[in-house]
Amino acid sequence: MTPDPAGWTGPARAALSARLETDVDRPLALALSGGGDSVALLRLAADWAKAHGRRLLALTVDHGLSPASAGWTDFAERAARAAGADWRGLAWTGPKPAVGLPAAARTARHRLIAAAARTAGARVVLFAHTADDIAEGEVMRAEGSTLGRLRDWSPSPVWPEGRGLMLLRPMLGAGRSEVRDWLAGQGADWIDDPANEDVRFARSRARAFLLPLGGGVSQREATTGGTQRRMRVDGRSGEAALGQPTLTLSRKDDGFAAVRSSPLPMGEGTLNFDRSIDASTLAALLVCVGGGDRLPRGDRLSAIVYRLLSHEDFTATLCGARIEATGDSVLVTREAGEFVRRPRPPLPLGPGVETVWDGRWAVTVDSPGWSVAPAAGRMAALSDADRAALKPLPPAARGSVPVLIRNDATVPVLAGTTAKATSLVEERLALALDRMTHERDLGGVIHGASPRNHLFSG
Repeated sequence: MTPDPAGWTGPARAALSARLETDVDRPLALALSGGGDSVALLRLAADWAKAHGRRLLALTVDHGLSPASAGWTDFAERAARAAGADWRGLAWTGPKPAVGLPAAARTARHRLIAAAARTAGARVVLFAHTADDIAEGEVMRAEGSTLGRLRDWSPSPVWPEGRGLMLLRPMLGAGRSEVRDWLAGQGADWIDDPANEDVRFARSRARAFLLPLGGGVSQREATTGGTQRRMRVDGRSGEAALGQPTLTLSRKDDGFAAVRSSPLPMGEGTLNFDRSIDASTLAALLVCVGGGDRLPRGDRLSAIVYRLLSHEDFTATLCGARIEATGDSVLVTREAGEFVRRPRPPLPLGPGVETVWDGRWAVTVDSPGWSVAPAAGRMAALSDADRAALKPLPPAARGSVPVLIRNDATVPVLAGTTAKATSLVEERLALALDRMTHERDLGGVIHGASPRNHLFSG
């Protein structure tokens, strides 16, 4: 191993060992842009992987935003191969927005990387963010950005492409200049993207603002002490990373707490809790039950929390979820009325292909000719047996249940088919609430190991 006078690689290696499995066949994915930070992580992770019986898969996204991007992609491939890693190139194609380009590029990058990682069987993707990225984010938020705070371990911010994937950032304790010095000591090359100096972009302006403070955040005591402390506080409260609801369970006297799956026989995706739930946990719960990917606005969330704490009985909707507070109990279900107000066509299903419906269910059929749709607007067409099967569910939840339609027929069915349906809500919430802290915890999420819902079983 190369000597490390700055001492940042030791903590980074420890972070890998703390979160990752050893001596397993599935690959460990790594986002490789070819920039200095990602090249450093490539070298560090390749050494770790060789020592711990892991395969490393580097993923490079060509955003198509620079004439030099093809050459950068070639450089990334050569660097990955030289480090002993597998490599796959990805491309962001199609029209690019004139406004909000950095955010759109970031989302596209995460979607492409998540899809490729899942296809390869990876459960964790390594990202090379450093303490400088944390400090730049603080500056950007001070200017009004809604960019989330970085955490060392957080769910993929894209849904449903990133379902079951965790991101690991082992270099958050390192300064960018430290990393560059380490690479230079190895005689390594890397790419410097001119866009990083383009002050039209918020991150470039933040970087320029921090530069006079002493070379970014290489001297972390001077430039990011407060940032690091805030990051640790946010880690406990679970503030979102890149907009993903990454939250912690509220605590009760008897331990972890009041969020639980409904005991109803077909209650997957229907959650209940008591009124003392904290705002961040409620936000995650609403996003997961609603099947969306955006956190609620702070003012609307605060209004719901206030009504809960005031012990008012009420019904409200937020983030595609329906909140019904009665007495000491609160029930959250998917808002079925949305399907009536904004009807959507049935979603075709391909045999043997897992399809995510409404951001909440993964459905797989073994024969052609099936589509999936909500029960809302189709309840009267259900058979007596199917209506009886829905009776255990709260009335408000029944319309949000997925039903199958065969060959464009108008008669939906709940049971007696060969489909497999897996609720994604509980697993997604478990990730959002930091209940899965190690790679070994993720197997059930990635491979759909939750029990088959008898909704679609014959």
